[in-house]
Amino acid sequence: MGTEETRLVVVRGNSASGKSSVAAGLRDKFGRNLAIVGQDNLRRMVLREHDLPGGANIGLIDLTARYALDNGFHVVIEGILYADRYGAMLQDLVHAHRGVTRCYYLNVPFEETLRRHATKPDAKYLAQVTEDHLRDWYRHRDLLPDETETVIDATSTLDKTVEKILRETGLDGVPPIDR
Repeated sequence: MGTEETRLVVVRGNSASGKSSVAAGLRDKFGRNLAIVGQDNLRRMVLREHDLPGGANIGLIDLTARYALDNGFHVVIEGILYADRYGAMLQDLVHAHRGVTRCYYLNVPFEETLRRHATKPDAKYLAQVTEDHLRDWYRHRDLLPDETETVIDATSTLDKTVEKILRETGLDGVPPIDR
């Protein structure tokens, strides 16, 4: 799947850990030809599905990432992506991708999760997602098996995290394609 030139990046972590911001930062720095496959977008917006074991969104994330890679896009998959629900699919993608693949886990303590959540600009979302929700969803170091992820802790700024991923994946040396 993909080519030797394509890059696959997986960014996982708890709610409000910065996953979407990192994905957006990667696209801002890289430019076109970088597809963001967001769990929330596919699960909540496209399918309007709860996050359940065996959910349809798992296959849709897989298919979307494969399609983009096979069409020459670099791909960033981002989401909470609990290891017990999404791990097998993510490991299959990692093993099937012919190009550079890197996985990252944003390790943010619960207290910092609450602080970051409070800074979200969507007032409606803030009213709907409470501290109790965040507590229920929170999983401490929910890492994929086989040590496939680089853990990035809460002290890494957004800019430093984006630069680290660009450098480690080689995206900082790949010219974007204007499609």
